[in-house]
Amino acid sequence: MTEYSGIRGTRVKYLSSDPTLNTSTEGQVWYNSTEGTLKSLVQIKAWSSGGSMGTARYKISSANAAPQDAALGFGGGPSASSATEEYSGFSWSNGGNLNTATRGAVGAGTQTAGLRAGGFDGGPAEQDDTEEYDGTSWTSGNNMPANMRLGAGCGTQTAGLAFGGFSSPTTQTVEYDGTNWAVGGNMNTGRYYLAGFGIQTAAVAAGGNSKDDTEEYNGTSWTSVNDVTSGNTQGAAAGGILTAGLFFGGTRTSVPARTNIALDYDGTNWSTTASMATARNSLGGTSGGSNTAGLAFGGNVPPSTAATEEYNSNINAITQAVWASGGNLTTGRMYLAGFGTQDSGLAVGGATTPFPSTAKGETEEYNGSSWSEQNDLGTARKYLAGCGTQTAGLAFGGADPALTGATEEYDGSSWTSGGALSTARNNLAGFGIQTAGVAVGGYDGTALTSTEEYGGSSWTAGGNMNTANYQFAAAGILTAGLAFGGQTPTKNQTEAYDGTSWTTVPATLNTARSAMAGAGIQTAAISMLGREPGPNSVATEVYNGTNWTISANAATARRGAGGAGTQSAGLAFGGYTTVSVNNTEEFTGGTEVATASTLTTS
Repeated sequence: MTEYSGIRGTRVKYLSSDPTLNTSTEGQVWYNSTEGTLKSLVQIKAWSSGGSMGTARYKISSANAAPQDAALGFGGGPSASSATEEYSGFSWSNGGNLNTATRGAVGAGTQTAGLRAGGFDGGPAEQDDTEEYDGTSWTSGNNMPANMRLGAGCGTQTAGLAFGGFSSPTTQTVEYDGTNWAVGGNMNTGRYYLAGFGIQTAAVAAGGNSKDDTEEYNGTSWTSVNDVTSGNTQGAAAGGILTAGLFFGGTRTSVPARTNIALDYDGTNWSTTASMATARNSLGGTSGGSNTAGLAFGGNVPPSTAATEEYNSNINAITQAVWASGGNLTTGRMYLAGFGTQDSGLAVGGATTPFPSTAKGETEEYNGSSWSEQNDLGTARKYLAGCGTQTAGLAFGGADPALTGATEEYDGSSWTSGGALSTARNNLAGFGIQTAGVAVGGYDGTALTSTEEYGGSSWTAGGNMNTANYQFAAAGILTAGLAFGGQTPTKNQTEAYDGTSWTTVPATLNTARSAMAGAGIQTAAISMLGREPGPNSVATEVYNGTNWTISANAATARRGAGGAGTQSAGLAFGGYTTVSVNNTEEFTGGTEVATASTLTTS
């Protein structure tokens, strides 16, 4: 008798190894005969901790059209606040204050084009004023037609929507065109403490005080659709678009308790997704234009909280970038040279405080956990540069205190003299290897553009930079180098080197800085620490060959640190806070990896 499987085939693929895991594999099920397991590639839905806000608060407003890594939160309580904070995807920083302190205001727009409307001053006084944010400061706009507090909003700065609210009529809807407000169609169910998402002509209103109603707006009128499930209704946050929304937090109607429940909306139905770690209401939130990358921040637990959580729905397992403490340098110093890898690094020269600083010749090797002293440089110096590896290094330039062009080669034990730079200079940058090194820019009384290439014994002229620069960082090899930041007029400029000439790259650092550390290659570089115009910095950014992206902040703000490693495994050590320091920090880059899940039966 012929078996069914022989006629129709097996319904599950029988494979000796997992197939290539990508979006085309999502949802497929297969049997891995080598592992003896049934497997599938499914979306991973989870919340994870983000950087805490600077100020804990609730009844906070948000620009809910902003993406997860560029959020904007403003106002809030318990007392009315004017504070504004911007999220980078890793940490919050202070933005320009609102002109009018408020809480429970409507929010819309993005981090660089935000909208705040209405609210109340912490007492009974409701507000009808409007403010617009440009990424730096708030500007007053025309007032709303009526007072509104504890309403909801969505859309953009030039096409915003505000609806609901505490005062009668709580069914009110008003539309903003970037200049003026106009009355829109009323909601079917009046309510406050509701959440909203979408755009002006395709919006969703969800939940509210003792309500689980959902309504959709088409630019003219509201239509009642399927209710919010789970009784997760009052003081929630939301983001997304009409066909892909995310709704989270709030207070349950049936049980007077704050919740951590989150729901997906597909334009028709609500479904439960992964829950937040912290139950809260009156929180801020956004998920940009989707329901796959949300952000929840602030809110009332009680008490008010500064906690931030990131939601991701993805076939990839996501690990955030992070800094961790490493072993301290034996000799704390600043403006030193660094190169090598995270577990095989080299710290060379530098200077110690108090000022006037003393040039140092110390050399230390890092093994991934601790530093050990080696033979000193032949010429003690500060503000020098270097490149290469722990067993084949190169140190050049600097000041002792006079400017020097001295070059020294390291063999893993001791230094020997090499050919001197043609131009003595300090505050220069270097990249490459011992037999193919590059010295670029620097300062000899004026900022320099000159590039020199080292062939293993002597330096020859290379192509000049487009912009004279010093106290910047570099990465890469002789035929594929990268220079970024520094004391250029903008302090955020990037240039690329092909072994012959420099090209200005359109992408600029998000945080302009000088005296930073750098590592990596031309298409995968990392910029660490430095000095912003004014304060020392904890900023970290990664470059993919096209754009700079903000990554996790380091623990200790400092400038003049040494750097080594790669984009995924960086190392920063020494530097200057208010004194020269010996701190070492290790960077582990974030990852996104498609991971097959093992299916089990019970």
